[in-house]
Amino acid sequence: MTQGSGSVVLGSVVLRSGTVLTVDATHRVLADTDVLVTGDRIVEIGPKLRVPEGTREIDASGGIVMPGMIDTHRHMWQTAMRGYGADWTLTQYFVWYYLESGRHFRPEDVHAGNLLAALEAVDAGVTTCVDWSHGLQTTGHADAAVDALRSVPGRFVLAYGNIQQGPWEWSTSPDFQAFARRQIDAADDMLAFQMAFDVTGDPAFPERAAFEAARELGVPVTTHVGVWGATNDEGIRMPHEAGFFDETTTFVHATTLTADSYQRIAATGGSVSAATESEQSAGQGYPPTWGLRAYGIPVSLSMDTSVWWSGDLFSAMRATLSADRSRDHLESHGKGNTVTNHALRAEQVVEWATLGGAKALGRESDLGSVEVGKKADLVLLKNEHSPAAFPVLNPYGHVVYQAQRDHVHTVLVNGRVVKSEHRLVDADLADARRRIEATVEHLRSTLGDEAWEKGMHPDIPEAALVENPYQYSDYDGAMPGQ
Repeated sequence: MTQGSGSVVLGSVVLRSGTVLTVDATHRVLADTDVLVTGDRIVEIGPKLRVPEGTREIDASGGIVMPGMIDTHRHMWQTAMRGYGADWTLTQYFVWYYLESGRHFRPEDVHAGNLLAALEAVDAGVTTCVDWSHGLQTTGHADAAVDALRSVPGRFVLAYGNIQQGPWEWSTSPDFQAFARRQIDAADDMLAFQMAFDVTGDPAFPERAAFEAARELGVPVTTHVGVWGATNDEGIRMPHEAGFFDETTTFVHATTLTADSYQRIAATGGSVSAATESEQSAGQGYPPTWGLRAYGIPVSLSMDTSVWWSGDLFSAMRATLSADRSRDHLESHGKGNTVTNHALRAEQVVEWATLGGAKALGRESDLGSVEVGKKADLVLLKNEHSPAAFPVLNPYGHVVYQAQRDHVHTVLVNGRVVKSEHRLVDADLADARRRIEATVEHLRSTLGDEAWEKGMHPDIPEAALVENPYQYSDYDGAMPGQ
């Protein structure tokens, strides 16, 4: 699958007679509506449109047409390890990647992970993905990451990071500086550039040098904040007081922070990337959207890493809405009350998965909603062979709680059909598989079979059963009177 970055997309495509979720300011739902694409733009929306001769027609009847989804935080380089850490805690993740085995990834392993993750994203209707690429030990690793992203026809953001060095080291190195300037010069509509690093709260604030490097380069910063045991309120206070945060900053997780930190984040105009499946399983803290809503902080959604979880935003939307509502119920029950109307609705979570991501990336003017003049990044959800695909009664609710990745029938990115009738167009999955298998074999042989298996199956802590006063201990199976 060759993207041909910056290439002009010719011709027209029309999606016929679908239910269109505009995700615009009014969240309109347009029944039996066509969407006409010419070149890389949406040029007309309406029923029974007249289209130019030669327009490719796609039957969207019975389906949902929505904006392409946007993932604002995914460690794509780790995708070769899909499912390996299903039973990990966050501590085990840190030990495996940060302290031990992460250093064994070669440039070709980063390429393999990025390639598979990029293909998976497009296949699942994620048309834009931020590669939170903190495995870039060298600029050779970074070049490999870029090559993989450039080979797949999605939109990507390379967020450069290196967990094997402090950000004040790698961000000021001549190699990184030269790489960053090359990427900035080559940046286009399909591949953008950010810096990715965390602030630990060290009073000396050594990360100042990385923020200064980002400011000099003129690139946004994305950072994990409010992660239990790793980043705290000082990681918000110090950069904020130094004036390093602004509307381009993405704060990832933001779960274990005080009101002061949330107020500082709100004041920056930046946004929080909520990775709910990660937060509720790994231990960063309770998924934060229930609190972010109170502070008016913009939200986008992300999947974090396929080492644990899925690579599609349907599961992210589902988990986010459920976690937010669960917290509301618990808060209410704690006060002896009952929630009688949900504050957070399905349509808002769909917005977070689409327009919320566009806003986080400064692309709300041309991405994230189905509106005339915007880029033609579109997804058609339709599967006539799935009993879960119909009926579509509440379209926004259907997307959140019913849709699955096998419902992704068609995907357009920049006006180009990159998935058609449930199949990626011109994707060499056999090549991707070979690359992934080579990475797995390299890691397994480097670690050894015993360490490989132990890493996948961490110890289970012992737990004592609570004594049950209602449990019979003298039951002999005899009926009364026998």
